[in-house]
Amino acid sequence: MSGSEFYVGVMSGTSLDGVDAALVEFAEDGILSINAIHYQPYPQPLKERLLALHLPTNDELHQASLLGNELASHYASAVSALLRTAGIHLAEVRALGCHGQTVRHRPDAGYTVQIGNAARLAELSGITVVSDFRSRDLAAGGQGAPLVPAFHDRLLRHPSIHRVIVNIGGISNLTDLAPEKITTGFDCGPGNLLMDAWCAEHLGQPYDEDGAWASTGRVLPTLLDTLLNEPFFALPPPKSSGRDLFNLGWLQDKLRGDERPEDVQATLLALTSRTIAQAILDFCPGAQEIYLCGGGAHNRELVSQLAQSLPDCAIKPTDDLGIAADWMEAVAFAWLARQTMHGETANLPAVTGARHECILGAIYPA
Repeated sequence: MSGSEFYVGVMSGTSLDGVDAALVEFAEDGILSINAIHYQPYPQPLKERLLALHLPTNDELHQASLLGNELASHYASAVSALLRTAGIHLAEVRALGCHGQTVRHRPDAGYTVQIGNAARLAELSGITVVSDFRSRDLAAGGQGAPLVPAFHDRLLRHPSIHRVIVNIGGISNLTDLAPEKITTGFDCGPGNLLMDAWCAEHLGQPYDEDGAWASTGRVLPTLLDTLLNEPFFALPPPKSSGRDLFNLGWLQDKLRGDERPEDVQATLLALTSRTIAQAILDFCPGAQEIYLCGGGAHNRELVSQLAQSLPDCAIKPTDDLGIAADWMEAVAFAWLARQTMHGETANLPAVTGARHECILGAIYPA
């Protein structure tokens, strides 16, 4: 593409499974093409140390700094493998957008923390790094999340069809793309993180493939009602959440202790499905098409339940829009880096609650 630029997007999300890296080429008009992708899983010890850091612990500042350095090395390795796959030299890449690993998200207290040592990543990769995308929005009174709806708004809108993009990662969130209306979006609640944590504890597996284990259980109505009574679900948008609220301890506090594990898993899947569907019914009236991305897009039982709850909507993966469900957020952070490097705003105040649009991110030159 004449006058085009290459950007790399690096995403490591709430699911704590690993690093997604995407090489994206942008034409002068902003139209993009995905040139290469690479996934690099977290070693189990790294995942466990990151998980421990989500709650207050001894010596956490030291641990966060050490983990930030380790993540920078992990990110740099993923980017190097990505560029080898693409046959692109690092000098051809304008910038690398790195979300970092969220270890605290407390917009109620005015801060969010993503670790990853961007300066070290710039040194190791030899590429200019854009990071810390959320803090500027928070400074303007926003939640700092979700940020990807701005990317959805720019790339996935249809002039006459009412689309809703639903990302089901560790946390689920949606983007409402109603024709001729301002784009809105917010976090719905837990996506995969509770199901993954329960599955790991009882099956020793990182996730419940296709919701197969959940499908062997039955939903526990009393438990589901207890989970749905969490005040977060009743909050109006804008709102965002994370492991600070939804974690295994939150779940265990609500269990009697005599439930069958498969029934709890079925109930957790129902919680994710119910909160997504209710969010769409309440805040996206008239939605015609729902596009799913994130790991939950592959959970057949979850998708089936969403279809039952939303019979008037066509439910499809974002692959049908040209961006694979697994790579939406990595591509989005390449776009966010481009916005920063071009001095263009990238938050949507109607989504985050910020007082105004902002240029996001901090730049670490190579």
